[in-house]
This record gives sequence, C-alpha cells and structure tokens, in this order.
Amino acid sequence: MKRVLTIIMLSLFNYYYFYSQSSLIEKYNLMPWPQEINENSASFNIDEQLTIHISGEDAKQRVHNNAVQFLRRLANRTGIFIDAGFPIENKNASININFDAVSTLTTESDESYSLDIKKSRISINAKTDVGALRGLETLLQLVHFNKSNYYFEGVSVNDSPRFVWRGLMIDAARHFQPVDVIKRNLDAMASVKMNVFHWHLTDDQGFRVESKVFPRLQEVAADGLFYTQEQIKDVVKYASNLGIRVVPEFDVPGHASAILAAYPELGSKEDYNYNVERFSGIFNPTLNPSKEVTYLFLETLFREITPLFPDEYFHIGGDENEGKHWDGNEEIQEFKKKHNLKTNHDLQTFFNIKLEKVLKKLDKKLMGWDEILTPSTPTTAVIHSWRGKHEGLKQSTLIKAAKKGYQTVLSAGFYIDRVLSVDNHYNIDPIGNAVLTKDERKRILGAETTMWSELVTPLTIDSRIWPRTAAIAERFWSSKEVNDLDNMKKRLKVINFQLEELGITHIKNRDLILRNIANHKSIEALKTLSNICEPLKVYSRNKGGTEYKTFSPFTLFADACVPDAEDAVVFKKEVTLFLKSKDKNNLHNILTYLKKWSDNDAEFEKINQNPITNSLASLSKNVSQISKLLFDAFQNKKYTNEDLKNANTLLKKLKEPCQDIELVVVESLNQLNVFCKNNYTN
Repeated sequence: MKRVLTIIMLSLFNYYYFYSQSSLIEKYNLMPWPQEINENSASFNIDEQLTIHISGEDAKQRVHNNAVQFLRRLANRTGIFIDAGFPIENKNASININFDAVSTLTTESDESYSLDIKKSRISINAKTDVGALRGLETLLQLVHFNKSNYYFEGVSVNDSPRFVWRGLMIDAARHFQPVDVIKRNLDAMASVKMNVFHWHLTDDQGFRVESKVFPRLQEVAADGLFYTQEQIKDVVKYASNLGIRVVPEFDVPGHASAILAAYPELGSKEDYNYNVERFSGIFNPTLNPSKEVTYLFLETLFREITPLFPDEYFHIGGDENEGKHWDGNEEIQEFKKKHNLKTNHDLQTFFNIKLEKVLKKLDKKLMGWDEILTPSTPTTAVIHSWRGKHEGLKQSTLIKAAKKGYQTVLSAGFYIDRVLSVDNHYNIDPIGNAVLTKDERKRILGAETTMWSELVTPLTIDSRIWPRTAAIAERFWSSKEVNDLDNMKKRLKVINFQLEELGITHIKNRDLILRNIANHKSIEALKTLSNICEPLKVYSRNKGGTEYKTFSPFTLFADACVPDAEDAVVFKKEVTLFLKSKDKNNLHNILTYLKKWSDNDAEFEKINQNPITNSLASLSKNVSQISKLLFDAFQNKKYTNEDLKNANTLLKKLKEPCQDIELVVVESLNQLNVFCKNNYTN
C-alpha cells in the first residue's frame, strides 16, 4: 500500500512539474533544462554599467576566471562596451555570486545553484564554486533582446544535476587531437554543464603521452604526435578551472599494438613483428599476463603517469581482448593451469585484479569497460557499460553491476561516432524504468558520450560531437520528464550557434571541406546536397575497419555531411504533416524544397571539374530529376505512368549509398511519389 501511495504521489508531482514548466520550456532556450524555473515580472537590462562581485573564498580562482570569461562572452554577444571588464570589490554590483566552499572535484561535489534575476540585481548562490559556474552558464543562456536593448529575463532558478558523472570521451589515440581541440571541447562541455572529460590516450594506433621512464613509447609509438607531461598538466588545470574532472584511459591488456611496438618483450607471441596499427578494428597483440615484468612495467608507468591526473579514477580499458595470442602461447596456457584459470576471461580477470592492487597503491580507483565485470572482480572497480542493448532493464550491464555493488557509468546508447540522429540518443534514459534501492541508484554515477576517432580528425571531430552532445548533456543533467523531441530541437538550434561562439568548429569547417572539394569556387550547390545527405552510419563507412587507414584523407564529401542533415529534418516533418492533414502551407514548403533541388544540378555542373565532384554528379542529377518530376506533378496535378516509372527508377538509385553517404530524404520523396500515384495518375 505504501508503495502504491508513493507511486501516486510521484505521478502527481510529475504532472504538476510538467504543467508548471511546459509553458516556460517553450519560451526559454536553456540547455540543459533546469530542475525548477519560475518567472517574475522584472527583467534586468544589460548596459555598460554591468558589474560582478564575488563573495566566497575563491582559492582556485575558478569563479573569478569564469566571471571574466562571462563578461567577454556577454560583450561579444551583445556588442556592449562593459566598463568593468573584471569582478569588482563593491558588494552593490549588478551580479552577486555567493558560494560557501571550493570544490575538490569528486563524485561527491555539490554542483547545485540558485539564480535570481530581478530588475536591479542578479544573485547566484551555490554551495561550491563549481555550482556558481553552472549558474553563470544558465545566466548567459538567458540573454534576450528587443530592438532597444539586451536584457536578462526575470526568472528564478533552482537547479542541480540528476547524475554526478556527465562525461565526454575523446579518443586521441586513433587520430591525435591537439591541445587546442581538447580545450575548445572542454569549453563547450562546461557550457552545457558536463563535468567529466574521459581522455582515451593509448590504443593500437598510438601511445599519446610522454613517458620519461619509457621514452620509446613516444619515440616509436606516437609518430611524433603526443602530449608532453607539461601539456597534460595544462589541460588538467584548464579543465579544473571549468569544474571538469579528467579521467585518463590507458587501454590494456588488448588494444596494445602501440605499446608492444615500443616494448615487444611484453607481448604474448614470440618472434612477432609488432607495429603501430594503421587500420581501425580489433587486433591480436596483447600484453603477456603471465610475466611479472608486465606488471612491473605497468606499475612503473602508472607511478610516473598518475600524478599528472589528480582524479581518483583511472580507466584501464580492458575491452575487446579476444586472447588469440594467449591461445597460441604454451607458457601462458601453463600459467592458466597453474592458477586454475579455465578461460581467457578468467586470465584477464587475474590481470585486472593485479592492476587493481597496483592502482590502489597509487590511490586510484580502477575503471574499465564492461568486459571486466566477472564474479571475481572486486567491487571497488568501476564498470563502464558500453555493450548493453536494453539499458534501463534488469538484464542491462549497468543495472546488473549496480545491483552487485559496483559503481557504474553508462555509454551504451551514447556512441556519437555511430553518426546516429540526436533523436536516438535523446530518447535513451540512463536508468529507464529500473527499480532500484537508494544505494543501487547512488552507485549509478551517470553516463558518457563516446567519440571514438577512427573516422575523425581535428578538422571534423567537432561536427561529430556537437551539437548532439548538448542534447545528450540534458539527458544527464535534467529531470527524466524533460523529454520532448520537438522542444529539444527548438532549443538545440539556438545552442548550436552559441557553441560556435566558444570556438567549436562544427559549422565553419564543413564549409572549409566543401571549398576544398569545389576548388574554391561557389559551394552553394554542394551545400544544398550536404543538407540532405548524411554519412553512412554505425561503422558501415569503413567496412569493418579495412578501408580507411589512420592517414587516409578525411576531407571528402562525407566528412562535410553531418547527422540530422538540416533540410532533411525539416522536409521529413513537412511531408509527414502534409500527408496527415493536406495542409496547403506544408505543401508550399515542400514545393519550395523540390524547386530548390530541381534547380540545384545546373549549379552543381558549373563546379563539376574534378574527380571528387564528378563522383557526386549522378547523385546531384538524380536528386534534381526526381524533384522536378514531383514538383511538376503537384503543380499540374498530373502524374503519368511514364512519370511513375521514371520516379521509381530514380528512387531505387537514390536508395543506394554514394561516396560513403546516404540521401536521407529518399523515403520522404518516395512517400510523395506514392501520393502522386494515388491522386494524380489516371
């Protein structure tokens, strides 16, 4: 009975929450959406007299530094010449920031804040300096304007995160990502209140951290592309200033080709020619867990490296080890028998337990992908779930691990390198409808988006991370009930351009690629095509990891295309609405697109002067022809059998991938084709 009453009360609360917030979420472009927001009748005008005062012992200067950046971003967005470009001592300042303590940046850190905007004064109150930073980001998203002035809308906000772990993983091993790439993405993370940067630093394709103890790691296994220890410290400090923790990942015992290229004596196969891998995929080279020298090497390396990363968590990977080299090594097989290890999985567990003890001595908590979850794995380990197909259900790795006593983090469903629509990620709730005790729920720390870099370079990585990750960040911060797709997309459109203000290159670099393809001629025709095309999804572009190498060009048309192709999203919606209601406004919008695409091929042919553009020529022509057929059918209300035959032929061609992209409006075009057949064919 008590449980039934609890459910009823929760339902009533959720109904009230939704009712009270629904009108506001349509009005304000906040992301992530706060836990509670209320309006008042006032607004605060932004002018050159705006000032900021900080109350609190700002020992790490986080609030001061971010307040300065706040003023710069505000001035740049509004064009207002603010007189005081730095925080002032006067407590009668326009914006007063109050906090109680300096955060140590752990999973226990408090990031809650309140924000109160009145006509003459703005207050941000928080328990920690990091909470104050989150409040500043919300305030910046509340900048509004009319023809006369810029202003902050009069609202009060009480806010706190749903999950304590809200991460982004960037793989810097497959394709090295320079420090400036990392920093601009840290800035973007902070703007949407993410707080964990998971830095994947080693893999088959490269070892990206300077080791002074084992210098061959960067000399042999990095192709000259690695982070110095000073650069690591700089990034960690930069992240800390934004209230972001940095968790490193050194992938072992598999994904070890780069390590073994430098130190082959640690490998599991004798007389094997270990090399840095140039392809993507899963490979056989694996550290030898039967040799004590392996553990000595790792302990020495970790003892050198861990001081660079103050965070208590240390990720060892532990994924995708098939143990093929173990199977062929007689000494390893004897080692398994000696220690009663029946399978390779048991052997890896043995390896993980040894590493857990090593890391414990270094005051680090071992974290690994969900392959490390075995009955023998100590509950001090953290399980990073990536393979679950039904997260939120009882059988999921995440839930299973939490119930067994492990801290857990979810990435299944948030693999943004799969190039799926934002809808796919936003519809996933990290917990779902799982029934958990208070302790079990606490052990689910949160979730991470993962940006594996097999198919991205510094030129393209931003367009694969953003803006989708901003929407995913809302799933990690906001209430579960904030889940309306249309509203999310409305807000995301605004946030998308605000990300560009921070230096994210997800918009401008697409044009750069297209200009290269067009040999610096007009890119409008290519742009039109790119807005209805998307890269092939779920790793189908690299055909199992055998087509693209780490040094292959990633400056092709597919690299200028992005998930959620802008015109395609709108067109699909217009077609759906038209077929449902036959509304003339929807039809007008559809015809506008069809005319645009019909005319585009003539413009495309003006720049079709090289092999890359020529490889797109048939796509351009076929899009133009099907668009003209449909446009004429709607205009003339006539669709002959010959028109239908030609349309079906064109649609069949357009359904086939072209140059690693797919035409994502093809289904909508087919729906219009069927409509014309049913309504305009005699």
